[in-house]
Amino acid sequence: MWIVKLGGSLLGSPELAHWLAQVVKFGDGKVVIVPGGGLFADAVREAQLRSNVSDAVAHELALIAMDQFGILLAGMNPALTTASSELEIAECGWQHRAIVWLPSKMVLADDTIPKNWQVTSDSLSAWLANKLGAEQLILVKSKPLTYQKKSSVSLQRLIEDELVDSQFEAFIGREKHEQAYRVWLVNKADYTMFEQGYRLQKLEEYGFLVNN
Repeated sequence: MWIVKLGGSLLGSPELAHWLAQVVKFGDGKVVIVPGGGLFADAVREAQLRSNVSDAVAHELALIAMDQFGILLAGMNPALTTASSELEIAECGWQHRAIVWLPSKMVLADDTIPKNWQVTSDSLSAWLANKLGAEQLILVKSKPLTYQKKSSVSLQRLIEDELVDSQFEAFIGREKHEQAYRVWLVNKADYTMFEQGYRLQKLEEYGFLVNN
């Protein structure tokens, strides 16, 4: 199983449609898209400022924002299907479907996950990777990546550059107390590496391996 996190910042970019199409064409039930919150999460931040509701309430709304972006992604490509539980993900996998995860149901059921803005969709993609026993976790970013190619990049550097949230490290291996999968950072334009399918060789050639 591969997890592909698509941030909300990709909305409106031509690259987004390519990422979705590739999951449909090559995913074979073994690739799960984790949606960011994007403009829906921005609306939650604004609503919290205006209403002064607690971070716990905002956390729940932000998860629903991820659901909304996930539903939007599925609407962009009708061959995508949404799943909100481990059972639904497994069923979609058996059916060789292209999967978009809707996180609110699963995440709200786990009281150990902090209910604040420090936990973003990046951390939740790591949480899901643990749940599903994933092999690879790919974080797709809109920002240009200036790190040296064919070398690993430290997780601390990514936190300092605000490319992942400060809680990401805590969520890697959260279930098994060790990292059972590899984390990769790629730019939105790097969809071209998967034009012939999801091959680890291409990911190793073009992606940035995250070293924690």
